[in-house]
Amino acid sequence: MRLTIVISLALFVACKRGPALDTPLPENTTGSCTYKNGFSKREECRDYLGEWTLDAAKKDCAGWGSALVEGAPCSYESRLGYCVLGGGAQFTRVTFPGADTTKCGGSRTGCEVFGGGTFDPSPLCGGAIDDSSLGGPVFEQPVRVCKDPKAGEPPGTSANGQVCTWEMISGVTELGRDFRDYADCDRVRTQRPYYAAPTENDAAREDPRLQEAAYAADLAWLKQQVHAAACVCCHSSTAPEGPSNWFVESPNNFLNSFYGSGLAMGAGWIDSVGFGTYPAVENNGFSRPTLATKTDSIFPTTDPARMKAIFERELLHRGLTRADFADQPYAGGPLDEQRFYAPSACENGEGIGADGALNWSGGKARYVFVLEAGATSPTVPPNLDLPEGTLWRIDVPSAGKPVAPGVIYGAVPEGLTQRFPSNAAPAPLVSGRTYYLYVLADIVVPITRCLFRAP
Repeated sequence: MRLTIVISLALFVACKRGPALDTPLPENTTGSCTYKNGFSKREECRDYLGEWTLDAAKKDCAGWGSALVEGAPCSYESRLGYCVLGGGAQFTRVTFPGADTTKCGGSRTGCEVFGGGTFDPSPLCGGAIDDSSLGGPVFEQPVRVCKDPKAGEPPGTSANGQVCTWEMISGVTELGRDFRDYADCDRVRTQRPYYAAPTENDAAREDPRLQEAAYAADLAWLKQQVHAAACVCCHSSTAPEGPSNWFVESPNNFLNSFYGSGLAMGAGWIDSVGFGTYPAVENNGFSRPTLATKTDSIFPTTDPARMKAIFERELLHRGLTRADFADQPYAGGPLDEQRFYAPSACENGEGIGADGALNWSGGKARYVFVLEAGATSPTVPPNLDLPEGTLWRIDVPSAGKPVAPGVIYGAVPEGLTQRFPSNAAPAPLVSGRTYYLYVLADIVVPITRCLFRAP
């Protein structure tokens, strides 16, 4: 689950928006780069247009696990569209090859939501795009599961000696146990983009610090903390396609498999509040950063001070300081971008009609919110997906079909669930008052975010 924890944020952060569709692109290409996108598992090809230097293009292509073909453009008989990134005199044009139009929605989402670009559909995808397929797994909402302890392990702390664990990326089982024994990692892997990714260079090197008793004790404690957390669903050799960057079984000192940014998040130097958390009392005594504890480690822990100290020591060992991460204030990429989003007025018929029908653009939805105008934008469970000021929220189950625009405020379509209010009708909208319409194709995949005035 890439998690943006310890590898480059570039593949996950959508901080910059792509150019307008009518922006003229340079005709020259420094070269092309063909690779397999780790999340969508589909081939893509990047053209480096304009003032890309050869070295810069080679470096970018290497980051995608491929090698630049100098001077040659991407060429396919059939494509779903382009994703255009950049601006000024330097652009990247990503080609999505293929003819399967069910992939059009996923291509657009990958481009605009996660890539920060502008999707330019081919004639194949030029009509109405089916957004019911986003190119990745549907987000599975967390559930709390209780199991009997494994043979040879002590009784759990829950009723009847069971071990209870939230199946969520921020969930943790009891200390001294392994999350994989008590929760379903397949559910967890739907909650963040997961794919295999390389470790830091020379991660398996011999490390003389392992001979120091105090250091070895800290490392053993850290591994125990990590094994209890959902981190091991992806940061382990047992992950379906291999570990996503650092992993607990990495030979010798597994901390050497971390990139510097991952260590900085572990030390709390990069704010990771946007990933969400459970209160420690609901999470087997493990805590993560909240708005009140923003400088805590990204890793769930029973001892925040010790956790931060271990990662700070690693950073200092590598000669890294806080200044090295000054351009990475937040860890969550689109999670934080979405959390801080400031909506503007609805346009083109979006909002609510006189008949109470909610209208949005961008396709079908799995989550529909109506909030007070000043509410924080919703993001991820368990603590950031139902912000104060929510008036109404309806959800499509993960196995259900997304809902089309036209939902009547307060009326729950068949097959959907009203998440809020839990057991009452929503407060009526006041004529003339401004409200916030927030519609998602899936968690962290917004398609409409705008302010409307009640008729």
